[in-house]
Amino acid sequence: MIRFGLCCIFHDHPVKFRHINAANVGRLPEIERLRKLSSICLYNSFELEKALLTVDSLGIGAFRINSQILPLFTHPQAGYKLETLIDADVIINNFARIREFREEHDIRLSFHPDQFIILSSPREQVFENSLRELEYQCMVADLTGAENVNIHLGGVYGNKAEAIKRFAARFPALPEAVRRHLTLENDDISYTVEDLYPLCSELDIPLVYDVHHHRCNPDSLSVPQATELCAGLWRKLGREPQFHISSPKGGWQSRTPRSHADYIDLNDFPECWLNMSFTLDVEAKAKESAIIKLREDLQRKYKIKA
Repeated sequence: MIRFGLCCIFHDHPVKFRHINAANVGRLPEIERLRKLSSICLYNSFELEKALLTVDSLGIGAFRINSQILPLFTHPQAGYKLETLIDADVIINNFARIREFREEHDIRLSFHPDQFIILSSPREQVFENSLRELEYQCMVADLTGAENVNIHLGGVYGNKAEAIKRFAARFPALPEAVRRHLTLENDDISYTVEDLYPLCSELDIPLVYDVHHHRCNPDSLSVPQATELCAGLWRKLGREPQFHISSPKGGWQSRTPRSHADYIDLNDFPECWLNMSFTLDVEAKAKESAIIKLREDLQRKYKIKA
């Protein structure tokens, strides 16, 4: 059974989250700034509830929450605490209702922070800023019942082995909520499954397998081998494996195969996944339409339950 996952936004359904940048609120007096931010956060909490109702109606079993569900939360000037917002009680209550709905309908929630979150950075300020952002997202994860906060390891900084060691040294001292929610993912430039598997195995960190990234940034592992290694880490922890899939916008012969296409080419779906139970985040521009098409394509070609 494949649990399909929608990433952050909708293509065809009227669910729209609001955002704001620091410049737009920076000129306001503090009370006006907090009132403005509170109204956006409140609106987004209602839209998140609508998002779960929508994915459930579509038979989609997972949803990735946008990292800016509470916009500018950790911004050095415009940032705030949840309890300082005028609508804090309603927002928290909405999140609790979302958590209850998620549990009742078995919807798996996750976060995927922006790539500026780098716990392996040699710069202490970058690490501290990254940790602050992760603490915020893990707080919302606890409030909504989200399971994973998924990140990339980051840059290699001229020495990949040292960057991995730096992450490993910092991980045990991270706050409990961050360690509990954190997952790592192989990326399309620097870190492969082969690079990350020993680290994740040692620290009991689930490894999200992105097959598109693996094809863009290959290692000595085949797709079936990488699949089994990553799935084994999840199973060891008693958790459902989570993978990502996408197709290159211009095909594999294009100059930029890293760019995501509107839909998933069925040829990019690994046949070794057919008899597995796992969550599959579909990273395609057509969003829920791409999920529906992929599900129908798989059912038509392989007669699998999806």
